[in-house]
Amino acid sequence: MIKPRLPRLAYNPVSVFGAAIAIISGVLGAVLLIEGLFQEDTNPYFGIFLYTVIPAIFVFSALLVPIGMYRQYRRILKGVAIEEMVWPRIDLNQKTHRNAAIIVLLGTSFFIIFGAVGSYRAYHFSESVEFCGTTCHNVMKPEYTAYQNSPHARVECAACHIGSGAGWFAKSKMAGMYQVYAVLADKYPRPIPTPIKNLRPAQETCEQCHWPEKFWGGQQKQFVHYMYDSANTHWPINMLIKTGGGDPETGKSSGIHWHMNIGVKVEYKARDEERSDIPWVQITDQTTGRVMLYQNSESPLTDSEKVALESRQMDCMDCHNRPSHVYNSPDHAIDEAILVGRIPRSLPEIKKAAVEAMAAEYESEEAAAIGIANSITTYYQTNLPEVYESRRSDVDRSIKETQRVYSQNIFPEMKVKWSEYPSNLGHFSSNGCMRCHSPNMVTDAGIALTTDCNTCHTIMSQGSGDRAQIATTPEGLEFVHPEDIDDAWKEMGCWECHEGVQP
Repeated sequence: MIKPRLPRLAYNPVSVFGAAIAIISGVLGAVLLIEGLFQEDTNPYFGIFLYTVIPAIFVFSALLVPIGMYRQYRRILKGVAIEEMVWPRIDLNQKTHRNAAIIVLLGTSFFIIFGAVGSYRAYHFSESVEFCGTTCHNVMKPEYTAYQNSPHARVECAACHIGSGAGWFAKSKMAGMYQVYAVLADKYPRPIPTPIKNLRPAQETCEQCHWPEKFWGGQQKQFVHYMYDSANTHWPINMLIKTGGGDPETGKSSGIHWHMNIGVKVEYKARDEERSDIPWVQITDQTTGRVMLYQNSESPLTDSEKVALESRQMDCMDCHNRPSHVYNSPDHAIDEAILVGRIPRSLPEIKKAAVEAMAAEYESEEAAAIGIANSITTYYQTNLPEVYESRRSDVDRSIKETQRVYSQNIFPEMKVKWSEYPSNLGHFSSNGCMRCHSPNMVTDAGIALTTDCNTCHTIMSQGSGDRAQIATTPEGLEFVHPEDIDDAWKEMGCWECHEGVQP
C-alpha cells in the first residue's frame, strides 16, 4: 500500500512555516468563534481581533505555502537538486528529547497567549485618547487641547468618532490610512474642514449615553457679558432654556428637543458644505403623517438644486456641532476669565485691551505670546499710563491669562479659531438656530417657521446695577440691549454685529 503524502514541492521551510502558522491561527480563530457564540455581550475589540486580525494572519500565512512551492519549482528549473526532507525523530523516553519538547510546547503556548494579549492591547491603545491626541501632535493639537477643556473630557475619542462594533472600527482605520499619508506628505488641510462627512450617526453614539426621550423641561443658564467700557460693566442675562423633549406617548414632546426625531422627523437641504445655508426644511409628524415643507422665499432652491442636493435627517450634531472641540471667541474667553477672577475686572478697560490683543493675527503661538504682551503693555502705556504705573502687577497678570486663553482657543499654525468652527447652539456669534428659523422660511400657504424668542427661552433677569431687571411673570422679560440701538436688534441677527471680537 502506498502511503499518502503531500506533493514534493511542499517540503520546504517557507511552506512548512506558513502551514504551521495557518493551522495555529485557524484553531485559535475557531476557538474564539465558538466562545463568541456563547457570549451575550461581546467587547468590540473581541470582534476586531476575531474578524480582522486573525483572518489577516491566516490569509498571509496560507499564502506562504504556494509561495514556497513556487520558489522550490524555480529551483528545479535551475537544475538544483531537491533533497528529501527528513523529519526529526522524537523519542520522549530520552530526557533530552523530553526537555526539548517541553520547552517547545511552553514557548509556543507563551507566544500564542502573548501575541493574543499584545494584539488586543495594541488595538486598545490605538483607540486611546493619548494615541488620538498626541501621535500626530501638530495636526491634532487644537482638537486635543479643546477636548481636554470640554464637557466630554472624560469620554474617549473613539466613543464618539467610532462607537462600538467591528464595522465602524474597520472604516475608521481605512480612513486613517489616508490620514497618515496626508500627515507624512504634508497634504492635510489647514484648518481641517467640518462637518465630518463620514461621522457615525448620533443615534449610534451620542444616544448611548444621552437619553433622547427624557423630558428635561426647563434649564436655567446664565450668559455672562462684560461691556467694552472703562468699568468693564457686568451685563448678565439669566435665561430659562426650554429644553423639553420626552416621549410623545406621554404627551410631553416639546421644547428644543422636539427636533430630535422623537415625535417628528426633520429633514433639510443645505447649499454649502458647512450646512450654514439652509433654504429647505421638511417636517413630518410621525404620528399623523402630516408633512410641512418650508422654503426660503428670498432664495428658494432651483429645480436642479432640489435634485442634486442631499436631504439630511436632523440629529444631535446639527445643533451640538461642537460638543468636545469648542474654540471660544476672544470676547467669550475674556468674559470667562474676568468672571472667575483670573483677569481683574477692576482694571480699567481690560476687556477691550485683552480682546484686541487676543484677536490680532499672529503667525505662531510663540509670536502670539509676544504680541499679546506687547499689545496690552502698549495699550496701557499709551492710553492709561497712570494705571500702568500703579497697577503693573494686575496688567502682567492679565497678560498671562490672555496668553493662556489664547493658547487654548486659537492655533495659528493650523489656522484654527472660533470663526472657522462656529457653534450652532444659539445665535449670538453665528447664525446657529437661525439657519432654519428665519422669517423667510415659509410654506406655500405662507406659514412661517417660528422666530419667536420665547419659543426656546425666557429671560428671567438681565442687566446689573440700577439697570437690572427681574421677571415678575411667567412670560419673562423683553430683551434689552446693553447699549441703546433702538429696535435694530429686532431687525437683524445678533451674529451680524457680534463676531467674537469688539463690535
